[in-house]
Amino acid sequence: MSFLVPLVSSVVAPAVELILADFHSSSTTFPTFVLSVFVLGFAVGPLLLPPLSELYGRVIVYNVTNVLFVVFTILFGLSYNEAMLLGFRFLSGFAGVATISIGPASIADIMPREKRGKAVSLWAVGTVIGPMVGPIIGGYVTEVLGWRLIFWIISIIAGLVTVVALTISRETYPPVLLERKASRRRKETGNPNYRSRLASDLGLRELVIRSIMRPSKMLILCPIVTTSCVYICVLYSIIYIFFSTFSIIFKEVYDFSTFDSGLVFIACGIGTLSGLAYLGYFSDKTLEKRVRAERLITPEDRLPFLVTVPGVLSFSLGIFVYGWGVEKHVHWIVPQVGTAMAGFGYILIFTAVQTYLIDAFEDHSASVNGANAALRGLAGALIPLGGLDLYKTLGWGWGNSLLAFIALAFAPFLWILAVYGEKIRRTQLFKSRL
Repeated sequence: MSFLVPLVSSVVAPAVELILADFHSSSTTFPTFVLSVFVLGFAVGPLLLPPLSELYGRVIVYNVTNVLFVVFTILFGLSYNEAMLLGFRFLSGFAGVATISIGPASIADIMPREKRGKAVSLWAVGTVIGPMVGPIIGGYVTEVLGWRLIFWIISIIAGLVTVVALTISRETYPPVLLERKASRRRKETGNPNYRSRLASDLGLRELVIRSIMRPSKMLILCPIVTTSCVYICVLYSIIYIFFSTFSIIFKEVYDFSTFDSGLVFIACGIGTLSGLAYLGYFSDKTLEKRVRAERLITPEDRLPFLVTVPGVLSFSLGIFVYGWGVEKHVHWIVPQVGTAMAGFGYILIFTAVQTYLIDAFEDHSASVNGANAALRGLAGALIPLGGLDLYKTLGWGWGNSLLAFIALAFAPFLWILAVYGEKIRRTQLFKSRL
């Protein structure tokens, strides 16, 4: 599901013109908003679903949301007007984000710290490749079978995955497992004093409220979470500006067909896969050296300059190459190289920061990942709406140059965290009240 859900976020991109024609609409905002409203569901879901997974367990949240995702995807394919389509697309994004926002927390449940970098990198393959592959599949299926068939096919595949997950999934969250064990002991012995050592003294109502409020609280009160999430949401917004305008730009500038415009996402996918391989090797290698040397491992070890510097430079330079390649109408391979560079840099920074947050907030890894997912989802939903206006005002070259300069302006925050993150974490007095 961590592949299918991101795939659905972009699979509709090559089909928006046909959907508009099908609904007899001439809306100028619909082509971008049909992508953004799904990501808006990505912003709302993480505020509720990860806290519930820390309260009731990962598996029940996965199973319920997987079923809802299948239902809403079917209804999206059956929509007969814009309001229905946008509504069900939002709901499918809300339900589908569970696997994305809770997935890294499940990895933290079962993997030792020195092996999480590689594990998160492998998990991230689906979340990253999904949006790249989506337009390719969408472009082909739309041309051959029509846009509705895309979502019925996805519903069938997601339904099969859901059935398998219902059968084989097992709980991994330690506090829930310990509480279930304590509950069994109370029933078997009749002794009400058996309690999990991780059990809370709070009542159910207060526990639910505190759990649901935790992602927002971390985002607002914790400088590390705020800084990290703001930086990631800037990069995520830029990537989604790309996703929402790729098809339009390559059709307009290079006269690509609907199917060909879907293929332009491949380059970015190749770049991100290369970045994941690079990160998986160097991230865990740093920690493994510390373990062998019997040195203390800190979350800041997830942000080595060997990862962050290439990430920052590759992302920004890739945006410049893409923008000016399109502006000067050079061969289409040049902007494709730029998108590959941007994809390489983005995944280095995104995955490094994500594993850093998981390690820094191990007890509440789902909530901190939820805070991250919520902010980037909100930014990814709203900011790309102005993407075409940005390019119309500044042009492809200077419009993308502005995005690159913004990304560079936020880069120092990453290095501040690497150097001073541990000291900042020690001063967070509110942490005990999470």
